[in-house]
Amino acid sequence: MKNLSLLIICIAIGQAVISQQTRYYTDSDEKFKEAKEYFQKEKYSLAYPLLKELRQDIRETNKANQPIVVQEINYYAIVCALKQNEGRAEEEAQQYIDVEKNNARVQMMNYHLAEYYFRTEKFEDAIRYYEQANISNLSNKEIADMSFHQGYAYFNLQNFAKAKPLFNSIRSTKDDPNYMDANYYYGFLAFRDKQYGEALESFRVVENEKNYNTVVPYYIAQIYYIQGKKDEAITYIQNKLQSGSSSQYYDLELKQLIGHAYFEKKEYAKALPYLEDYVGRSKKVRREDLYELSYSYYQANNLTKAIDGFKQLSGKDDSISQHSMYLLGDAYLKTGQKANARNAFLFCSSNSSYPEQKEISKYQYAKLSYELGYQDEALNSLSSFLADYPNSTYNNEAKELLVDVLANTNNYKDAQALLESLSKPSENAKRLYPRILYGRATEFISDGQLNEADVLLSKVMNDKYNGSVLPFTHFWKGEIGYRNNKLDTAIKYYQLYANSNTPTSGEANINNVRYNLGYSYLRKENYSVALSYFEPLGRGAALSSSAFVQDAYIRTADCHYMQKDYTKAKAMYDNVIKYSWPAEDYATFQNAMLAGVRSSTEKISLMNTMIRKFPNSSLVTDANMEVAKTYMSNERFREALPYLTAVTKTTGNTSLVPQAYLKLGTAYFNLKK
Repeated sequence: MKNLSLLIICIAIGQAVISQQTRYYTDSDEKFKEAKEYFQKEKYSLAYPLLKELRQDIRETNKANQPIVVQEINYYAIVCALKQNEGRAEEEAQQYIDVEKNNARVQMMNYHLAEYYFRTEKFEDAIRYYEQANISNLSNKEIADMSFHQGYAYFNLQNFAKAKPLFNSIRSTKDDPNYMDANYYYGFLAFRDKQYGEALESFRVVENEKNYNTVVPYYIAQIYYIQGKKDEAITYIQNKLQSGSSSQYYDLELKQLIGHAYFEKKEYAKALPYLEDYVGRSKKVRREDLYELSYSYYQANNLTKAIDGFKQLSGKDDSISQHSMYLLGDAYLKTGQKANARNAFLFCSSNSSYPEQKEISKYQYAKLSYELGYQDEALNSLSSFLADYPNSTYNNEAKELLVDVLANTNNYKDAQALLESLSKPSENAKRLYPRILYGRATEFISDGQLNEADVLLSKVMNDKYNGSVLPFTHFWKGEIGYRNNKLDTAIKYYQLYANSNTPTSGEANINNVRYNLGYSYLRKENYSVALSYFEPLGRGAALSSSAFVQDAYIRTADCHYMQKDYTKAKAMYDNVIKYSWPAEDYATFQNAMLAGVRSSTEKISLMNTMIRKFPNSSLVTDANMEVAKTYMSNERFREALPYLTAVTKTTGNTSLVPQAYLKLGTAYFNLKK
């Protein structure tokens, strides 16, 4: 009985267990089926609680008896947890991938874990798991999502080469939810790779989409511009800007682009407002844009703003800097700022980006140095320019400027040679020629080459542009005649100078002319005319008179003497003696000669006084001869002998020595010695 009872109990327990297992599996199947339906409908928040309950009810016997079911429950539960972005789901998914042997499910778990990382923007982790997934186990939607998300992850990691084909794979599928985004990113990458046709095709798809319509137009406009379709780019940008500047994210860049397009079309007036707005509102401006704005100001004749812009582009050894400095120099010239223009051209001439502008700038710098009075710098820079550019179109002008500089620096020899080498000198150069010839003639005169000077002065007189130097030419022609003892020639040209409003330059002055005219007429023994020139110059003579006045005063006395107006002559000689001028010996000598008119004894007395008082005078020999002659004329031969002997021993006026010997002979003959 006891055993029977135990058997009945065991049977009952066994039946109860069997009943519970059947009920568990029946309930679990329904719950799992329900959870999967939610899952497939992407209602993960509804599926996940059911799957969590199923996971909690799993027993070891279930793992042993139904491993596939358990595996599936775990798979869906972990995926739902990932979809819900639960923190532990990441670790469970990684463990699932490491432990499970079902390759299909492992690959799918890789996909879902990659999606989890994608959503949490852990793109490197997402890439690692996307690359372990296999699209053969994914739905079409999952395949499309994976293509875009994996491409986006690559894009964010700047692995554009791998991102681009993934975007390309779905950019043509219009019903794909990522269709628009894929076109945008593919367009961006195609643009980056300079595949402008494909880029434009994709950008056109999204240009009016809300997420991209403020960004994509900039790229489309750039593509038109790059393709050389400047008119299309301009029209497109204008249409996009009409809605207001705030509607475009790249508003400033679009204005830069349309301004640049107009600039390249040489429509500077149309370019100006766009470039002005761009430069004015940009925090950082490229040198190229500042140059285009400044050049547009320059073309609009707004030279003040052009100058402000060009000034900021100096200091670099590139083409923009050189061209800016060239235009800056020209703008300064147009506004009358020659000193600033000179500096700008100097900067431009030191840059070799544009050889033609370098050449012009070197010439302009040299020319402005000349115009601003930097004669030494003008001389060096003009000489350098002619050496560097012997065939320049500015060669002739540079030579003419150099001629002027050489003339201004008194280098008349080189100036004459250079000017005479010009095949077609300008009228300005022709006007300069007489001045150069005159200057060169004065150099010859200084060197004592009077004949060479006379030839050049004759050329000056025959030149129609000689007006500024003709009076001085007359002076030096007269001077050369005077020095060569051609008194008529001297008088002729001195008179021409005296009648030319008496301009003054160094030795060429009216007093010198009158003085030399006085001497010319004195030599010609025309004493009355000589007197008319000397007397005004010596008038007002005093103790402290200059040597010039003293000599004119003495020559005046001489003229009176030669005209036998002895009273005036003596009074003037007496003044010379009274003032103790250097010519006191001469005045004493002349007074002795005057005394001889009245008394030979007085003459001899005064001559002896002169010889005694001025023993070193050049007139001592003449005085000895005059005393001897006076004694000889009175037949006082013996008294004449010592004076004649003194003359024969003189070192002064040796021209009297032969005459002295002749008179000595006469004296000795008369004394019968």
